[in-house]
Amino acid sequence: MGAFIALKEAPRNAWMEACVGIGGPMLGSFGALICNVLGEMFAQPLFIALAWFGYFLNLFNLTPVGMLDGGRIVTALSRWLWLPGFALLLWFGWKYPNFVIWLIVLLSLPRIYSLFRKRTEEEQRYFEVTPSQRWIMSFLYFGLIAILLFGMHVAQQDLNKYGVRSHGHGRDIIVQ
Repeated sequence: MGAFIALKEAPRNAWMEACVGIGGPMLGSFGALICNVLGEMFAQPLFIALAWFGYFLNLFNLTPVGMLDGGRIVTALSRWLWLPGFALLLWFGWKYPNFVIWLIVLLSLPRIYSLFRKRTEEEQRYFEVTPSQRWIMSFLYFGLIAILLFGMHVAQQDLNKYGVRSHGHGRDIIVQ
């Protein structure tokens, strides 16, 4: 799961960047849903655990910061969404220390600076999005977050049904 976005040319505007950014998490969420369905159909908790992980990974990817897809998507919504996203990433890095999280935090700093500094007229045009585009992307972004949270909940309930529990203090480890 996950991909590196490589375009032949840079997106022309924030709407295009958001459309590219939302595609990966939507497909990844669909893949996690397929794992969940297969796990239920064949009574295989491994597939359900993979679904839970897929939901979580896509939800993390929607964090509005850095080179994550959430950072690309919220450029069409509001640059101010980067601040709670950055705070969430800092909290996550403090709570669950991990080199990759801190690398994302570090690599996000130049982008955050560029979002909040004074922009030229040309740079300002990049972020111009119509109200209908903003509503559509808001619906897709926040709707996908809600669906992923619900999917994680359902997958965890299914795992509990099969006797698979998470253990530990602050760290979830799937043990059967």
